[in-house]
Amino acid sequence: MWNNIKTTALLGLLTGVLLAIGGLWGGQNGMLIALGIAAVMNFGSYFFSDKIALSMSGAKPISREDGPRIYQIVERLAGKANIPVPKIYLIPTDSPNAFATGRNPNHASVAVTRGILAICDDEEIEGVLAHELGHVRNRDILTSAVVATLAGAITFIGRMVFWGEMFGMGGGGGRDREGGALSALAMMILAPLAAILIQLAISRSREYEADATGARITGNPQGLARALKKIDEWSKRVPMQVSPSMAHMYICAPLTGREMFSNLFSTHPPIKKRIERLVGPGYY
Repeated sequence: MWNNIKTTALLGLLTGVLLAIGGLWGGQNGMLIALGIAAVMNFGSYFFSDKIALSMSGAKPISREDGPRIYQIVERLAGKANIPVPKIYLIPTDSPNAFATGRNPNHASVAVTRGILAICDDEEIEGVLAHELGHVRNRDILTSAVVATLAGAITFIGRMVFWGEMFGMGGGGGRDREGGALSALAMMILAPLAAILIQLAISRSREYEADATGARITGNPQGLARALKKIDEWSKRVPMQVSPSMAHMYICAPLTGREMFSNLFSTHPPIKKRIERLVGPGYY
């Protein structure tokens, strides 16, 4: 229920942002255009955000013949979690990671990278997939996918306004043009920051919740703890660069950078704290 409220609020926020920009840029006509765009984006966010996320990650469906190991694990865990078996996708990268998406447990998908299958044993893969099925069972996968769409949309709007002003599409001239250029530059800077803050507000607590749910599903928190440690270590050797709008969806933050800024703007809790919650202090 709470995740449905959050999703509705996010879609309302997207509508409000678009209407505000439309009104500032084009008055009443601009607001009408923005309302039409918002309706299309809200519809797309609800029904197609999972497909957008899978496409942006480069994930491809994997057949039972090509991935019998992962099918066996997912089917066993789905039975334990009492949810339908999600669709399974493979991301062709050697960096270890995974995410789940979809609008509800009946329309869910899980995606794992080639790298995570290579470095993790079956208990560790089980822990990772139980975490992702925890997202599915907790019904926060729609919220996560909508956040990805919303963050991408806000960033895109910021760039659109910036370039529109630069090429004289915002109207006015002289001081108005200078003011428009300054406001457009501010939008270019603030839009990605706003997108990050929205992701931060949504994603950190849900990772702890999915860790706990995954550990209950498997009854083996050590498997997930070992997997998180491996993913954290290997990701530093083989970084996975993805769209910032999708960073919060993965089991571990796939973006790397300077430690101070990485910790400040990370969409995930620190791996050490996650492991401590699973198995106690001293493990990592």
